[in-house]
Amino acid sequence: MKTLFLIRQNKRLIGIVLTVAFLLLIPLIAMQFTDEVNWTLLDFVVAGALLLGTGLMCELVIRKIKKIQHRVAICVTLLAVLFIIWAELAVGILGTPLSGQ
Repeated sequence: MKTLFLIRQNKRLIGIVLTVAFLLLIPLIAMQFTDEVNWTLLDFVVAGALLLGTGLMCELVIRKIKKIQHRVAICVTLLAVLFIIWAELAVGILGTPLSGQ
């Protein structure tokens, strides 16, 4: 029974990594067809770190928090923070020095 549990956990981790890789392939492929998408290596590293970090934090929440309502609330908060940081880096919605403008 414990082996099945470990396999399921590892599948989720593999799913997180594959999802991040797939999401990073989208701008990489788009760069081949248009000049509108112009990411540097730093952009890919930052995006990968944000996506992978968020995915792993959600995985940690799923593993450690017992109440489903708390899991959902924390994961939604993590995703909201990810989207705010992403938007700030892309277009500068908050006007910080980190904005993409």
